[in-house]
Amino acid sequence: MKEFEYIKPELKRRFIRECVLTSAETLELLEISRPRLSKMIKDGKIEPAKKSGATSLFLKDDLLQKKEELKVLREKYRPWE
Repeated sequence: MKEFEYIKPELKRRFIRECVLTSAETLELLEISRPRLSKMIKDGKIEPAKKSGATSLFLKDDLLQKKEELKVLREKYRPWE
């Protein structure tokens, strides 16, 4: 943790507000269900940045990349949508 001590607390807070998402925010961003998110985590397709009990936090950049992957898969396997 010492490598992050030099970062100002307000910058840390800003990073968390802008770049870290909760499970609920992740569900909304990816447009998936909670069981689907659980399966993706279990299968290693999405990795939480931090998990504590029932709470998981995710990096927004990882999720935006996954959203693009899901978009391509949806177009391929569900062309009627």
